[in-house]
Parts: sequence; C-alpha cells; structure tokens
Amino acid sequence: MAQSSERKAEIIEGFQHHEKDCGSTEVQIALLTDRINYLTEHFKAHKHDNNSKRGLLRLIGRRKRLIKYLKEKNYNLYLETIGRLGIRK
Repeated sequence: MAQSSERKAEIIEGFQHHEKDCGSTEVQIALLTDRINYLTEHFKAHKHDNNSKRGLLRLIGRRKRLIKYLKEKNYNLYLETIGRLGIRK
C-alpha cells in the first residue's frame, strides 16, 4: 500500500489550516507529492510496470493543476507550499 493512514494523518497535520481541514489545496498537493515519491521509488525496482506508470502520470497531472490553481489564488501560499515540499526548484 502506498500510504498508510498514519502517514496520511502526519501529512495532513503538517499542512492543514485548522483542526478539521483535510481537503485544502495545500493538503491535497502534499498527499499527491507523497504518492508520487512512493511510485518513483517503486519504478526503480519495477521498470516495466506500465499500468502504474499511467497512474503516476495521472497523479502528476492532478498535482500540476492544483499547483496552478494555488499559484493563481494565493501566490505567497504557493511559494511556501512548493518550498516545504521541495518541488519546482
């Protein structure tokens, strides 16, 4: 399994705005980034897993759209989020 419930809770806790926030843009981007990193490591051992590669490309596209939305709505929060996640250097 890609993400355990403990790992998801840890990520959500790190990016949430308030106690019950589990679906804000920043949280979604962080969760997708964790799944993308997991699949990237998976492909180092399983190079011919083409079905999962398609899923990875879908995740990357979804994260890209969310990042674009965040950049348009709140640029400062966008910079903070990508800095904390270490993406788009």
